[in-house]
Amino acid sequence: MDIAQQVPQHPRVRDVLADQCQRLFFEYLESFDENEKKTMIDELSQPQRSTVLINYRHLSNFNDRLSRVIQDEYYRLLPSLSRGLKQFFREHIPKIDIEAEKLERFKRTVLNDKELYVAFSDVQMRYKLRNLNTSKMGMLIRITGQVIRTYPVHPELVSATFICSDCQMVCPDVEQQFRFTQPLMCRNPVCNNRSHFALDLTRSRFVDFQKVRIQESQSELPHGNIPRCLDIIMRNECVEQAKPGDRCDFIGTLIVLPDVSQLSMPGVRSESAQRTQGGDDKGYSADGVRGLKALGVRDLTYHLAFLACHITPAEQATVETLLNSDSKKKRIESMMSDKNLFVNLRTSLFPTIYGNDEIKSGILLMLFGGVPKRTMEKTSLRGDINICIVGDPSTAKSQFLKQVAEFSPRAVYTSGKASTAAGLTAAVVKDEESNEFVIEAGALMLADNGVCCIDEFDKMDPKDQVAIHEAMEQQTISITKAGIKATLNARTSILAAANPIAGRYDKSRSLRHNVNMSAPIMSRFDLFFIVIDECNDVTDYNIAERIIDLHTSGTRVSNPSLVTQYTFNDIRDYITYVKAAVQPKLTPAAKEHIIGLYKQLRLRETSSSSTGRVSSSSTPITVRQLESLIRLSEAVAKMYCQEDIEIKHVQEAYRLLSKAIIHVDQPDIDLNEYNRPTATATDEPMEEEQQEDTNKDETKISVDEYKRLTNIMVYQLRKLDEEQESDSQSTVVMPGVKRRELVNWVLEQLADEINSLDELARKKATLEKIIDRLVHVDEILIQLDKRTVSQFSAATDGKTAMAGEEQDDSEDPDGNNLYLIVHPNYVTEDQ
Repeated sequence: MDIAQQVPQHPRVRDVLADQCQRLFFEYLESFDENEKKTMIDELSQPQRSTVLINYRHLSNFNDRLSRVIQDEYYRLLPSLSRGLKQFFREHIPKIDIEAEKLERFKRTVLNDKELYVAFSDVQMRYKLRNLNTSKMGMLIRITGQVIRTYPVHPELVSATFICSDCQMVCPDVEQQFRFTQPLMCRNPVCNNRSHFALDLTRSRFVDFQKVRIQESQSELPHGNIPRCLDIIMRNECVEQAKPGDRCDFIGTLIVLPDVSQLSMPGVRSESAQRTQGGDDKGYSADGVRGLKALGVRDLTYHLAFLACHITPAEQATVETLLNSDSKKKRIESMMSDKNLFVNLRTSLFPTIYGNDEIKSGILLMLFGGVPKRTMEKTSLRGDINICIVGDPSTAKSQFLKQVAEFSPRAVYTSGKASTAAGLTAAVVKDEESNEFVIEAGALMLADNGVCCIDEFDKMDPKDQVAIHEAMEQQTISITKAGIKATLNARTSILAAANPIAGRYDKSRSLRHNVNMSAPIMSRFDLFFIVIDECNDVTDYNIAERIIDLHTSGTRVSNPSLVTQYTFNDIRDYITYVKAAVQPKLTPAAKEHIIGLYKQLRLRETSSSSTGRVSSSSTPITVRQLESLIRLSEAVAKMYCQEDIEIKHVQEAYRLLSKAIIHVDQPDIDLNEYNRPTATATDEPMEEEQQEDTNKDETKISVDEYKRLTNIMVYQLRKLDEEQESDSQSTVVMPGVKRRELVNWVLEQLADEINSLDELARKKATLEKIIDRLVHVDEILIQLDKRTVSQFSAATDGKTAMAGEEQDDSEDPDGNNLYLIVHPNYVTEDQ
């Protein structure tokens, strides 16, 4: 007699509730029409499909009692629902009008070889991660979270078939409880084997398995709390549907898993190896591993996990809610018809911040964003707008960032000083269970399709700033670490705040000299806003009044100045609807207008040949500024919910771009601020004063021109000093250069800029005043007085480099024969 026939067959324990639900679910499937049944057959005929998606709301309308039982006992009833699905296809396949060849292939591939599963969608019972506990175990629920870590896809053993190594007895259908589980003992009553089993791979069943880790959304996180995380287990079609940074809805059930990582603590493997190597001669332990106290832990711990059956992006539900709600739809239509929409949205978004209307406008357009595009060469063009706010302390820079982080549902707030390159982009970490390297998302990936607010941007290390170059322009993050090569999405807008180098913004210097940022980083920002804390009676009074109102009555009800046209929810719903429904395009007239404006920006950047002025632009005007103008125009058209970008939208974007990226006007230097005292009194002082008043406007020059002429003089003086030092061995040379000779030499260098005798006289007078300012105000040059010159001449017995020339000091009231030298501590500033 066969050994298998000697094994006593124990009666199977029947679950009455599961059998009833299986029968009712079978009846529910029978209610489908012919087209729905054919659609299910076509989907399951595909090799990669094995799950039937059931609409939970539709099931509830068919049988409310069945839906409530499935919701309460989902994990318990899941095998019964799968059996009912397979039973339905076995009995109803011959009744469905399909081709004989397709019917035969479906029977062979699906009914015989494939295991079928049931998944549910449109589940209304939603819970936050913070509210999940053991009372929700086994229930069909819905959770929302942001994916922060993904694990690679592995095959998972769900049902194993073992062969006894002693008697070759087959032990089929051993269910695996999320870890490798062997039979407790051999089914042969004669064999006492408890540990010697071999896995039969051909008769075991594997499924695709992936684990991801999600985190609470920033909008749901209470202030001051650490965000909670939860592991999501995905199988079959659910794998590879969630990527780092995605915000998804997961439908499934809460389960409890043994904490296998506790068995991988230091010292455990050696202890386990000693137990398995000891015992019998074959290298196996007769009693297995007994007593976890010897392994370093007293008890085997467990942790909560979520078994997902269906995954959808979380943003789709928000858009559908807006379209289905009549009240929200009417509110959006009323906002679209508002003629003063821009101003009302701007003031409603930042009610507590006084002034700074241009910054508010730029941030509002950043929230709307442009239109992302993809060229024929598969090159992605970003639609997100990057903004940087630079300014003095206490000018509400961080307040703007905090407000945006609280308003936007996909916003992440971080500080540049406390962030590393891995924390901003992505990190490769080792899993505590499998010891494999996995990708963990950083701030830019968590803010995907949102806003990343980076405070103290100038305090970041240069190596950390370099790490976000790719994310700011290409909107991707490339990782090549620990054998992992991946390109991840970082489609986010960056709102940064930075302080000047010296603590206060120096208006006499350009932006690149005020901020500790590299040129590549600065070119990636679409808008640069500069906030200067200047003393103004009206502004100071209004700011002080607003702050006092906030401290005394900080609510909108008690403070009339905080009452706005729209609420945060209205603005949030309007932005969500517009970004999903409106994709504006450029009209031919707008294209020509943008080209003309870009040419004006380029011409403004170049210096004029007649004046020699150099633009003090914050960033060079390049093609990136042209793309910024296009993105801002698209954002303006989006805000007004228009499909075509018109000239008025381009003009509004150009106005904002001009005020943001061009420059902070540096005040011209008035060369008449210092009047050089003359050696003798003039005969007609009143006439001279009147002449100075008439030429006062003509002696104002720009800061850049002043620096250029200063560098020319310093260069010539130092060059002559070096030449004189080389000749000092043969002759005694007077240090420096005569003032008259220096002026004449500079005029020779500027000969191309002088076209008339009057212009020559004006340029010479300007150089004289510049030298006076360099000597007496800036102290860059040192003028040797007559006593010093005479003492030097007496010390050298009158032997100077210009021997034979008479010293005409008495005939030089303007000091043209006095010598000028450069201050030894002066360092030439780079332009």
